[in-house]
Amino acid sequence: MNRVWIYQADRFLTAVEVSEISDLAQGFVASWTAHGSALAGKVMLIDNLFLILEVDEEVTGVTGCSIDKSVHFIQALGEKFGIDFFDRMRVSYIDEEGKLQLASRDEFQALVNSNTVNAETLVYNNLIQTSEELSTNWKIPFSQSWHSKVF
Repeated sequence: MNRVWIYQADRFLTAVEVSEISDLAQGFVASWTAHGSALAGKVMLIDNLFLILEVDEEVTGVTGCSIDKSVHFIQALGEKFGIDFFDRMRVSYIDEEGKLQLASRDEFQALVNSNTVNAETLVYNNLIQTSEELSTNWKIPFSQSWHSKVF
């Protein structure tokens, strides 16, 4: 099973930032270990907004320490580039024109209230934990998401 962690930036990244972060993240993943054993990890930067770490746990399982290493790495990236990858107050969704958008909780609530965001609007579920969920349940209709219980 491949385990994933999705970190959403608090703003869209520039092309230069994507390139630099990708290089740094590739270096981190290449040296990422759990109790001295190399993790079979990979990193993806998607849509200039999402940094996704993935580990094949059939090769080597992650540990609390290896997860801590990744969190510290992501925090350090955030400090270096002035990005908050841990801001859970922003919601990503696909607008009526098919474009990825990022909204604060208040902005998203207003979009729900005005029916700009409706039952069919695709929202990103960054709480998923496996690569299978990434391919099947990452972008889901608002009506089927945890968002619909909050907004």
